[in-house]
Amino acid sequence: MRDETKTPAELSLRTKEFALRIIRLYCSLSKSTQAQVLGKQVLRSGTSVGANYREAKRSRSKAEFIAKIGDCLKELDETAYWLELLLESGTIASSQMKGLHQECDELLAIFTTISKKTKASAIHTS
Repeated sequence: MRDETKTPAELSLRTKEFALRIIRLYCSLSKSTQAQVLGKQVLRSGTSVGANYREAKRSRSKAEFIAKIGDCLKELDETAYWLELLLESGTIASSQMKGLHQECDELLAIFTTISKKTKASAIHTS
């Protein structure tokens, strides 16, 4: 896992870069119905991760923060699914992904850790 994500600002940048990579992937897809249907799904879920994280950072309570981090996890898991379908259906070559699936997995691990730590600290401060 990349060790460069240490602050909320760095994670914000990383999720934004992830969204931009998803956008570029979508733009590179063929105009076939299959590619466009799958592409729009990955475009929606992959770009919403950063937006949800921004909302999490501006949350008014720990419970709201935990819920928004949960939304990030949900969208990342969905993005991983659509990326798998794009690849396994032959809609896109693995060379076109250039580590995108790995980045999705790394972000999933980061947000899982954030979620677990925040939930644990919420239990201890209650």
